[in-house]
Amino acid sequence: MKHKCCDLHTHTIASDGSDSPTELVKKAAFSQLAAVAITDHDTVEGIPEALEASRNYPVEVVPGIELSVIAPKGNMHVLGYFIDIKSRDLLNVIEMVQNARAERNPKILKKLDELGLHISEAELEEMAQGGQIGRPHIARALVNHGYVKSVSDAFEKYLKKGAAAYVPKSILTPQRAFQAIHQARGVAVLAHPISLKCPSSELDDLVSRWIEQGLDGIECYYSEHSDEMTRLCLNLADKYDLVATGGSDYHGKAKPYIKLGVGKGNLCVPEKCVHALKNRKTQLFG
Repeated sequence: MKHKCCDLHTHTIASDGSDSPTELVKKAAFSQLAAVAITDHDTVEGIPEALEASRNYPVEVVPGIELSVIAPKGNMHVLGYFIDIKSRDLLNVIEMVQNARAERNPKILKKLDELGLHISEAELEEMAQGGQIGRPHIARALVNHGYVKSVSDAFEKYLKKGAAAYVPKSILTPQRAFQAIHQARGVAVLAHPISLKCPSSELDDLVSRWIEQGLDGIECYYSEHSDEMTRLCLNLADKYDLVATGGSDYHGKAKPYIKLGVGKGNLCVPEKCVHALKNRKTQLFG
C-alpha cells in the first residue's frame, strides 16, 4: 500500500475523534499513506497542529472540513478540501453552526434525562478535551455509565435520526455550504452519499441540482459503501465531471471498527484523488 493510498476523511479531538491531530498524522505516516485530510465536523481548529506535525513525517496533510447541512432526506454532509482556514466567510459559517450545536447538546441531554439516563455537560467537556462536543461523545458517555453496551447501540436506541433522544442539528443549506467552501478557495465535495438514503435515480437528480449550486466532487470510496454504491458514485463523477474522492471517516475510539486508511479493512483511496482535487482548485481559482 506504500504511497499509493490516501485517506481524505478523518476526525481528530478537535471535533469527535479520539486522536490529537499530531497522533493522527503520525498514524497516517506509519500506515504509509501518501496523504491524509483533516476534516473535522464544523471546525478547522485541528489543522494548524496537523500541518506542523506533517513537517516531521512523510505524509501530506490536506486542510479540510466537514460541514453539516440540511438534507432532503437522510443525513447530508459537505466536505471542503484545500481550504483557507482563515477565510472570514468560512469562519462566520463555522461560528453559526457551532452555536447551533451548542444549543443542540443540552436538548439531547434533557431528552436523555427524561428517559432516566443522566449525563452531565461537564463530563462531555472533559471527554472532548476542548474540542467540539458531538453525539459520539454523548454515545461514549452512555457506554461509560452502562446505559448501553456500545457506541453503535447508543446511536441505534437514542441518538440517530428518529431515535428517542434525537435533536436535529443542521442549519446550513447545501448551497450555503458550497459557497462558504468556495469563499475559502476550497473544493466542495458531497460526503458519503449513502447517508442520503435515496435510490440511484434520485441521487442523480440531486447531484445534478447541487452542481448548479457549486458542488465540485463526490466521495466515491468510503468505508460503508458497497461495491455497487462505489460504482454508482464513480459513474456520477464521470457523468458530471466531478472530482472523485474517498476516505475512511476515521474517528478512532468512537468508531473502533473503522481503521485509518483502510476503513473496515479493504479500503484504498487512490492517491490520484489528491491530484484531482488540486487540479480542480486550480481550475476554480487559478
